[in-house]
Amino acid sequence: MKIPTTLKHKPVIVSEDYSNVDGRQAYESDAKGLSLGLAQWNERGKVDISAKVWRHTGERWSRQSEELPLHRVLDLAILICRSKQFMDEAYRLDDLYDPANPLLDRIGLQGDAMSVAVCTDNEMIKEDLKLFQQALADDGELIGERLRTLARLLKEMGY
Repeated sequence: MKIPTTLKHKPVIVSEDYSNVDGRQAYESDAKGLSLGLAQWNERGKVDISAKVWRHTGERWSRQSEELPLHRVLDLAILICRSKQFMDEAYRLDDLYDPANPLLDRIGLQGDAMSVAVCTDNEMIKEDLKLFQQALADDGELIGERLRTLARLLKEMGY
């Protein structure tokens, strides 16, 4: 399915067969494509690049399609990596985290730091952490494949 080029987000680089590799939803996903392009919120004289997940209901392009600035996509990747790193060792803790110290990390970015913490405001956090851990384990092969690919590409780029 071809990603539309007549909407506000202007695709430049596309993956139009994304639904074939969309994790557990592969071949059945409504996420039909990914694109990097000119952001829909661009103002005259100012151009930002965004990443977009294109969803299709089977009849039309969905309003649930998401567009994110590239730095947020990378911030999400950082959050995923740090969360997985924590969860890989969380079995050592009684509640899968230390309630007295829910802050997992402060990752320096742009002269400040992005906090990574267990959400203690979640009343069901103990149960939800178990579900989160199980979901990570269930998707370990899918996530691992993508992390290895990302690591290889970053290494090839000199990072």
